[in-house]
Amino acid sequence: MRRAADPHLGIGSAQVSGGAASTPSWQGQRGAPTRLILLRHGQTELSVERRYSGRGNPELTELGRQQAAAAARRLSAWNIDAVVSSPLQRTRSTAQTVALEHGLPVAIEDGLIETDFGAWEGLTFSEAAERDPQIHREWLGDTTIAPPNGESFDAVRERVVAARNVIVDAHPGQSVLVVSHVTPIKTLLRDALRVGPEFLFHLHLDLASVSLVEYFPDGGSVVRSCNDVAHLE
Repeated sequence: MRRAADPHLGIGSAQVSGGAASTPSWQGQRGAPTRLILLRHGQTELSVERRYSGRGNPELTELGRQQAAAAARRLSAWNIDAVVSSPLQRTRSTAQTVALEHGLPVAIEDGLIETDFGAWEGLTFSEAAERDPQIHREWLGDTTIAPPNGESFDAVRERVVAARNVIVDAHPGQSVLVVSHVTPIKTLLRDALRVGPEFLFHLHLDLASVSLVEYFPDGGSVVRSCNDVAHLE
């Protein structure tokens, strides 16, 4: 189903529909990019209480379902060729709400799952810092360090980049909605910008926010927008 472009992004409908570019982009890339529309899931009870929420599987709250519906309304005018989600319930529910607007199935990609926070799962920031003060302090600035029995951000990056490659290779020149979590989305943005790991610690992503990344056939990448929450206002 072909749809109009979002006017707030200034993206022409010819670009969105995936025609080959006859002239290079402002960054010099040629060819039609694969566009990843990155959507963070809606609110859960752990979000409300600001607890580490990794491999646990909480449902969306009522507000979370409203946020997913708002994102679906916002994206109803966008061209979306496929929908891919993390396997967890909060992302699958958010993805299904948007996919329904486009008459599309939701494909599951395990590599998009949230960080495994190990022993810190379900704890608040303060509780984790009190439980493992030295590791927690070092973890806040070092992507090689993992929570006890958990996963480092470097390990997250390895699997997220592999998942991205699978998605981009499967959808050349198309627009794909990717519904995931805060760390994988930050990782995709960091990778597209080709910046260092400090990016992860200095970017805020809201629940149900939308970011937009393009990957070109020549290997170039561009971030078109980040943490867009206009649909939630």
